[in-house]
Amino acid sequence: MENKAKKELFKTTIGGQALIEGVMMRGPSKIAIAVRKPNKEIELKVENLKDKTKENKFFSLPIIRGAYKLVEAMVIGVNALTYSASFWEEEENEDKKEGFISKIFGENAETVETGLTVLVSFLVAALLFMIIPSVAAGLLKGKINSVILLNLMEGILRLIIFGVYLYYISKLEDIRRVFEYHGSEHKSISCYEAGDELTVENVRKYPIVHPRCGTSFLFMVMMVSIVVLSFFGWPSPLMRIVSRLVALPIIAGVAYEINRIIGRSDSKICKILALPGMKIQSLATVREPDDSMIEVAIESLKAVIPEDGESDLWK
Repeated sequence: MENKAKKELFKTTIGGQALIEGVMMRGPSKIAIAVRKPNKEIELKVENLKDKTKENKFFSLPIIRGAYKLVEAMVIGVNALTYSASFWEEEENEDKKEGFISKIFGENAETVETGLTVLVSFLVAALLFMIIPSVAAGLLKGKINSVILLNLMEGILRLIIFGVYLYYISKLEDIRRVFEYHGSEHKSISCYEAGDELTVENVRKYPIVHPRCGTSFLFMVMMVSIVVLSFFGWPSPLMRIVSRLVALPIIAGVAYEINRIIGRSDSKICKILALPGMKIQSLATVREPDDSMIEVAIESLKAVIPEDGESDLWK
């Protein structure tokens, strides 16, 4: 941290995710998961990261890398959540779960479970934020003849559903604690980017919102979808559903590129573009953490800070 402390501000590529009583951090070459166990000790798990965007030029292409990063983040996130939950599940339920999965899939049980979870998550998200808004907007076709206005109404309905979803899950006690860990993740990264030493006292001073948050990315996906889907016109209900699913990787890719620019720039335009997503964070998905949560985030972050000349800065 001594070299970093000499800098006033810098933009790191390190990002993270809040877990069940824990925080996952992803650095340029490592993934670290820190979990506060029931006995109050912190369990730290560190794994090397294989980044295909660095190994394969195709996956590093603009738009393509965004779609790939979305799927990769979902897989890594599900694995991290499963790991953090394992410390808090009741032994009886865990034994039943392991017995059922292992009996059918054997050694591939964990991979299959992750794949199924990602698939179900994708389908639920597509249903809530793509299919339902499109079907609902279709009911207005008799009153609205403009394709642009119909797509705009669909986008507005998508944002409303997104807002209602975030509002209700934020009321759940367990989710609220996850959102507090989310705040500790943001605070620790901001502290690191400011060049301050990673201590609880220092981290506590920083804001709970961050422009590179996944919440901001999801909001950007909603906004980009309004523009991209307008190019598909307003076909039959079935073709609208198909077009929305087909366009999702493109939408995610474009949203990733926009968020990537916002995350690495301090220009006035980028700050303005980041404001809506950060406002949603403060209203719904992040909360002030306590010191014990900040300790967990610091442990996870320290484990992925690069060494031996490797850079974690935006190029």
